[in-house]
Amino acid sequence: MKIIETDDEKKLVHFYEKRMAAEVDGSCLGDEYTGYVFRISGGNDKQGFPMAQGIMSNTRVRLLMDKGATHYRPRRVGERRRRSVRGCIVGADLATLNLVVIKKGDKEIAGLTDTARAPRLGKKRASKIRKVYNLNKENDDVRKFVVTRKITTKKKKEIQKRPKIQRLVTPLVLQHKSEEDRKIKAARERARTEKAEYAKLLIKRATEHRESLKARRSSRKSSKKEEAKP
Repeated sequence: MKIIETDDEKKLVHFYEKRMAAEVDGSCLGDEYTGYVFRISGGNDKQGFPMAQGIMSNTRVRLLMDKGATHYRPRRVGERRRRSVRGCIVGADLATLNLVVIKKGDKEIAGLTDTARAPRLGKKRASKIRKVYNLNKENDDVRKFVVTRKITTKKKKEIQKRPKIQRLVTPLVLQHKSEEDRKIKAARERARTEKAEYAKLLIKRATEHRESLKARRSSRKSSKKEEAKP
């Protein structure tokens, strides 16, 4: 990251009325940026309110935001609040403008392109780690190639942090998977057994109901015959 401070309107006018994600030729900032192409990624106005993509305005607006909205984090489930954000069109009221280098020019930018920085975080997925280090799936242990960072805690203690490997197949994972499969098969078998028992119970109840109806009809017929006798 490099901070460039300028008050020259002849340079800034090339960014006015452009939207976020628009690309700008770097030669407008000076001869040292000839050949560079920058993309506008955001910014803040003089009061600190950030730019938001999709708001076609060059002023500040108040929007009703809920979960998933940019620049808003709800504290409770279903909470919505109005928040002030800056539109995505660049104007003269901006204090900072964030630019991303899309294309590199002929000259190096001091503090930005003249130094090579190693990535702070490495790959997390097992297949991508194997692809980066050209590892064999059967013989090489992926856990030995995870990028580890050394950090110092507040108590001046050095600890190592490493990400959890995603989609790593280990004997414990296979054991858990087989256990889950066994539970699923047992649940299906239990459901089939209970269904068969319930069907037998329905047949039994239906048979008992028919027999009771038959007995009632026969008793009614016998009582009518007795009443019909003189």
